[in-house]
Amino acid sequence: MKNAIDVTDESSIHWQQDMSYGQYLQLEPLLGLQQQRSDQHDEMLFIVIHQASELWMKLCLHEAHAAAAQIGQDNLRPAFKMLTRIARIQQQLINAWEVLVTMTPADYSAFRDSLGQSSGFQSYQYRELEFLLGNKNAKLIEAHKGHPDHYQHLQAVLKAPSLYDICLQLLKQRGFAIDSSILERDASEPYISHPSVEAAWLQVYNNTEQYWDLYELAEKLVDLEHHFQQWRFNHMKTVERIIGYKQGTGGTAGVHYLQKALSLQFFPELWSVRTSI
Repeated sequence: MKNAIDVTDESSIHWQQDMSYGQYLQLEPLLGLQQQRSDQHDEMLFIVIHQASELWMKLCLHEAHAAAAQIGQDNLRPAFKMLTRIARIQQQLINAWEVLVTMTPADYSAFRDSLGQSSGFQSYQYRELEFLLGNKNAKLIEAHKGHPDHYQHLQAVLKAPSLYDICLQLLKQRGFAIDSSILERDASEPYISHPSVEAAWLQVYNNTEQYWDLYELAEKLVDLEHHFQQWRFNHMKTVERIIGYKQGTGGTAGVHYLQKALSLQFFPELWSVRTSI
């Protein structure tokens, strides 16, 4: 028979410390942020899922900006760890939809009016993440015009090179024949795939031993986009399951908009090159 856990040592600890667990994590303000606007049971689920997702996106941005900086310095090993972490975070975001789908259409309808004009389309962190990964669209910033700080920050991210732009700059530095029009383009414009970029990635994939770190970088990017598309798909199917083809809150097109988003790619040549390998 196993002995009971001895808590004598733990119970004798002097707990009047300068910093407690709750203080370090600021749990009181954090756990006070789940303010329901209705008396419906499932509204708490809706709030927690979305707040937790925003926290995960905050960490995604923290890692993605840092990874971009490391890649820009041709320092790929730390970037690989950061990109791997982003993929793991994305898995948490994907899994969140599995919890949200326990809410039925009737459950959601009971408090939907309490949301007013609020919409996930207004998530400035999500928009920043898309811009950073390369889905540049200046029109999408307009939803944030009423919040000057967010608007200005998104303008800056829109105009800055994306993560993929920085990777292509690295390929050029390593001696690959990337067309100058790609590297000198207006970074605020949507990226369009180019034969010179596909040719560079094809050279990497056909000579993996010579270009192992670039090959690993390519696969990390593919992994990142693969998870992002899974998140988009699960988002779309969750919305379809709960509200069908109704218009989204805030006037968005709902499922139709989310279906269209599935066709967008961040790193197009990393997908097209697979046909040529």
